Amino acid sequence: MRDLLTGSRIRERRQISGLRQAELARQVGISASYLNLIEHNRRRIGGKLLVDIAAALSVEPSMLTQGIEATLIAALREAAADSVGQQAELDGLEEFAGRFPGWSGVLAQMHRRVVSLERTVETLSDRLTHDPHLAASMHEVLSTAAAIRSTAAILAEPGEIDDEWRNRFHKNLHQDAERLADSSKALVSFLDDSDGQGDRRGVPLDAVEAFFADHGYHFPDLETGNITDDALSNNLDSASAKLVAKELLSVYASDANVMPLDAVLSVLEETGFDPFAIAAKFSVDLATALRRLAFLPEGALVRPTGLVICDASGSVLFLKPAPGFALPRHGGGCPLWPVFTALNRPLVPIRKRVVQMGRTAAEFECHAIAWPQPAAAFGEDPVYRSVMLVQPVEEPVQTTEATAQVGANCRVCPKRGCTSRREPSILSEGF
Repeated sequence: MRDLLTGSRIRERRQISGLRQAELARQVGISASYLNLIEHNRRRIGGKLLVDIAAALSVEPSMLTQGIEATLIAALREAAADSVGQQAELDGLEEFAGRFPGWSGVLAQMHRRVVSLERTVETLSDRLTHDPHLAASMHEVLSTAAAIRSTAAILAEPGEIDDEWRNRFHKNLHQDAERLADSSKALVSFLDDSDGQGDRRGVPLDAVEAFFADHGYHFPDLETGNITDDALSNNLDSASAKLVAKELLSVYASDANVMPLDAVLSVLEETGFDPFAIAAKFSVDLATALRRLAFLPEGALVRPTGLVICDASGSVLFLKPAPGFALPRHGGGCPLWPVFTALNRPLVPIRKRVVQMGRTAAEFECHAIAWPQPAAAFGEDPVYRSVMLVQPVEEPVQTTEATAQVGANCRVCPKRGCTSRREPSILSEGF
């Protein structure tokens, strides 16, 4: 009976981790439809696939296969780790779960609910602050409401109005009311997509990132010269997205040219994962090596790898996600991430372990560097960009002074006494 519930536990852990079904399926090398069957307990799972899914979800395989007792105990441990200002008696956890399984289930369910709400707040906070679609929708709603108010004010004024003008005003009111209704429905639909599952490809950068994700962040034909970056970027709909994709694909092709795939794989076997040594082997700068490592085919690296590229303003120009890694796509991120601190020390390589605060703490190993873009003429000020390679740490070590504590953004970060805080956290009262 326990094995029959493995799929349900996989679905629950995936939702807690904030992963889409298609994203998890891609990480473990199966189709989204097959994962859907597994999550609905219509396919048995075991062996290597179970181990791969557990690794992608950052849990032990036993968490997905054992019964309700182990799941409850693990959930209570997570709740205790996430608590603010409270110290739980972990040594009596199993006894508590055994004696009060109902209360244990209530606490575990409430913790999962809090995790879900925090993720919703984080997502909506990012959208409310920076999303251009939301700004356009809000402008449409407000401008239409203002037009309706102006027309209604004219009709409400004392005095007679010609029938022709009255009919015209009534027609305008009807049209504006229909437009307001459509805009409101679109806005509600947009905000209701709190789990991030909706298609947001209308934004050029989002469209480009979705394009890269659909290709597994790897373009074999581009590496072999069988296709050009122009031809690849033409697969996108908007002209803006094509321009953004063309620039990124051009950089991809340039990196692949100086670091051929077979040679990179050979060096990885020789040196292991050491970006600095790999850069030296190919006589390239560290930024090139970091980008190249992030765009290797799936399975080339032992651990999943994320990538962030930003400009000197801190705006994210490209984001490749990694399991558990939460960085706001449209700004407002924690300035303590190495990708941002590298801008304070251009051309200085940074290697740092980072503990991401909030929800269940996640630990990452980050490599970052800021480098200047090529100058077009003498006397021009350098324009910097920063790149960061992110890898989840499988076996976190004890936190030291060399380990940075960062948050997704200030609103959902529980870290106290942070000198970089811009606004109070909603978690400041222990929520």
